[in-house]
Amino acid sequence: MDKKQRQTRDCFDYKWAKRDTYESAALKKKSFRWLVDRYFGSVKELNDFLKRNKGKDILDAGCGSCFSASILFGPALSQMKYLGVDISDSIKVGHQRLAEKGIEAEFLKSSLDCLKLDRRFDVVFCEGVLHHTSDPFLTLKNLVKHLKKNGQVMFYVYKKKAPVREFTDDLIRAQLAKVNNKEAWEKLIPLTKLGQTLGALNKKITLKEDIDLLGIPRGTYDLQRLFYWYFLKMYYDRNFSVAEMNHINFDWFRPLNCYRFTPDEVESWLKKLKLKKQRFVVEDAGITVVARKGDHE
Repeated sequence: MDKKQRQTRDCFDYKWAKRDTYESAALKKKSFRWLVDRYFGSVKELNDFLKRNKGKDILDAGCGSCFSASILFGPALSQMKYLGVDISDSIKVGHQRLAEKGIEAEFLKSSLDCLKLDRRFDVVFCEGVLHHTSDPFLTLKNLVKHLKKNGQVMFYVYKKKAPVREFTDDLIRAQLAKVNNKEAWEKLIPLTKLGQTLGALNKKITLKEDIDLLGIPRGTYDLQRLFYWYFLKMYYDRNFSVAEMNHINFDWFRPLNCYRFTPDEVESWLKKLKLKKQRFVVEDAGITVVARKGDHE
């Protein structure tokens, strides 16, 4: 494991242990809606998926504290053969969270790029993880090897942003690399509060022309979101506490392994791995993929 991957692992140890920063009803509700929209498009499609996969094997690759899987799949996890794998000690938190819900599950601490299991899975779920590995494509390739024939892989990766946003993202990440996790958390609070201040203004601005030099298309924007997407990530939701918003900013700025991709790059992965695309959702934030493995090994 290289230095950047160790640092990334350690920051997620820290983040997922702070359960009070991501357990509110408001945050869970918004996360559920976002996950459903991206992976299924509707609750009906989600429910159909859960019915089809009752009793099936599911690998939660990079499960962290099992936040996304438990939010998206809910009680249906108890009817699946679930294995959560993560490089960090956050699997302990994941085990505890599922136990609190009465869900039995298996967990394994391992790096995904060198994961070798005797089992094959009907579904591999990898939400927001590949971009935190040392080589995202090779990690995905290894995960696909763990799929059964005609198995389904579901993953999300960060999308490349506008040029100034990319610059400030890397600038802040490099500065935070010089301090420990607690200090990084504290240093991000003023930035989070800046996003809160801009959001509270509730002002809109209209750009009548594309600003090609900055990658900003014309249109009407909420002022905070204009800054957020094109200049500086400072997450804001009026229903979230400062700690919850800081958690989201920490998740973005703290890991040194934090790759971003274009849709074409992700499409090329699917072609190389001979995966049949079923769902391909491109948003400002990232790219969500649902694809099926053929009957090949």
